[in-house]
Amino acid sequence: MKQLLLIIAVVGLLFACDNPVSNKIKETKENVSNTRNAVKEMENMQEDMEDLQQMEPLTNEELKAWLPEEINGMKRTGYKAGQTAYMQIAQVEGTYQNEDKTKRLRIQVIDGAGQMGAAATAGFRLVFSQDFEEEDEYKIRRTVRKNGMKAIEEYKKNNNNSEVQFMQNDRFYIQVNGTNMDLDETWEAIEEMDASDLS
Repeated sequence: MKQLLLIIAVVGLLFACDNPVSNKIKETKENVSNTRNAVKEMENMQEDMEDLQQMEPLTNEELKAWLPEEINGMKRTGYKAGQTAYMQIAQVEGTYQNEDKTKRLRIQVIDGAGQMGAAATAGFRLVFSQDFEEEDEYKIRRTVRKNGMKAIEEYKKNNNNSEVQFMQNDRFYIQVNGTNMDLDETWEAIEEMDASDLS
């Protein structure tokens, strides 16, 4: 484990030798912290995955029934269910639009129940164990803690598009994309759709 951390630190320093040393030290600390978080999450996940593998995934009908007809004044314009059924993964996607078609919302849900579902969502859980923040002239991407859960949010400045990803109850991976919606609007939509109803 110590050798792995040392390799991460050395590689990090080699790839950005033009940055100030203090920035590299901070970045290396973050990498070490994220590696520890990932290892800890892997330990937590083992028991959860065993439980999830024994569960029955939601059916297409159950997932469709959960999708709201309307979210924050945006009506549902379509849905897709069962696209990943051939991999034995339960999944649904819903699309929404406001009346003047200036805003669009897309919700994707993947059920982590069953053998394949548990394996598919395990990778997402590892990503959510990390802590990061990045910003440039085009976008902001960072981990946040909101409403008691860890999420990854991204905002594209040039076109006012946003994306939020999170795990609900360590089982459902949820990704919400807002077109012409800032992060606050997308979070409002997430609260309105009430992912806690998934079970």
